[in-house]
Amino acid sequence: MKQLTFILFFGLILSCNNEYKPENKIKDDVTFLSDDKLEGRQTGTDGEKAAADYIAKRFENLGLEPKGTDEYFQAFSFKPKTDPHQDVNYTVVGTDSTITGTNVLGFLNNNAQHTIIIGAHYDHLGYGAEGSLHRGEDAIHNGADDNASGIAVMLNLVSKLKTQNKDNNYLFMAFSGEEMGLLGSNYFTKNATIDLNKANYMLNMDMVGRLKQDSTLAVYGVGTSPILKQVVSASNASFKIIENESGIGPSDHTSFYNSDIPVLHFFTGQHEDYHKPTDDFEKLNYKGMERISNYIFDIITDLNDNGKLAFRKTKNESEDVPRFKVGLGVIPDYLFDGKGMRIDGVSEDKPAVKAGLLKGDIVIKLGDSSIVNMMSYMRALSVFDKGDTTKVVVDRNGETIEANIKF
Repeated sequence: MKQLTFILFFGLILSCNNEYKPENKIKDDVTFLSDDKLEGRQTGTDGEKAAADYIAKRFENLGLEPKGTDEYFQAFSFKPKTDPHQDVNYTVVGTDSTITGTNVLGFLNNNAQHTIIIGAHYDHLGYGAEGSLHRGEDAIHNGADDNASGIAVMLNLVSKLKTQNKDNNYLFMAFSGEEMGLLGSNYFTKNATIDLNKANYMLNMDMVGRLKQDSTLAVYGVGTSPILKQVVSASNASFKIIENESGIGPSDHTSFYNSDIPVLHFFTGQHEDYHKPTDDFEKLNYKGMERISNYIFDIITDLNDNGKLAFRKTKNESEDVPRFKVGLGVIPDYLFDGKGMRIDGVSEDKPAVKAGLLKGDIVIKLGDSSIVNMMSYMRALSVFDKGDTTKVVVDRNGETIEANIKF
């Protein structure tokens, strides 16, 4: 009897030791992808190809099936746009005038009826491509937050989902060409390697590496299915959630929303290093990224047995954004939910700096207009032309300060 008890006890120890434990290589993944050796991962460059190879190898080691057109890869060639308003011209065969980007796709097959798409872009701005906010000599834009952070959280979710929540299949995607206009995700939706009619919903992580002390997390797309707002709230235990219903935004989830697929986009906000060479790995909040990964996993768990989500069209809020010809030269805090427009960063040699405005100031009046939120700030800005002067009023730590602005 003692021998039998010992055998059972020893077997229990072995089974516990063999129990699958999800990995956490978030910092390792960010560190590799944002290293100078990858030279900023601009679409079509050797640095981006090295990043694609790394992600494919990570997919393979995590046990995902290849789901590209060439193993894990889905290459697409395109002619760069000369007019920002024209549609991209994809080509079948690359020529001297084309660029080739590469999506990376891995599939977790649970033999389920529907598939959840989980994605993040991995391309960035190289030495300072269009969109860079850097002024000065060319420098490597490592893009640790934008968007090595999203790739790292996606890979962490692969590890979590390998043995859990098997009522759906999972397609994990690393998109190329996002910085040039959502090109990789757009191409995939027109040349999908799965049946998009069986896609359940899409989750997008873009810039999730700078969670602040107040744990503010933006979740966009909550209106794209009737159940999402409720689930986003019910699954939340520790974040200050800023919700937006629209499925349209400047990231890859938009391509899937335009294909009538419910979407959620996770974002920790812009910062002074956005689209600059200073967006480096040591500035990221890795514990915050792990918390975000756990939160997204909880959302997936909550939705696991809900079947295929109903899709709902949302208002395109970008259509209401006023057009303006001038700017203060600030980075707005898009996650601020108080009254006014809080400044999250100021640019050198711009009107805000010259007027003495500081990071953390809350703009409460511009000209004759009271500023209550981001939209009212943009409306106020839209009436000014270059050379105009006006007054700006800010709240600085409870003190009201007035300054003169020249655009």
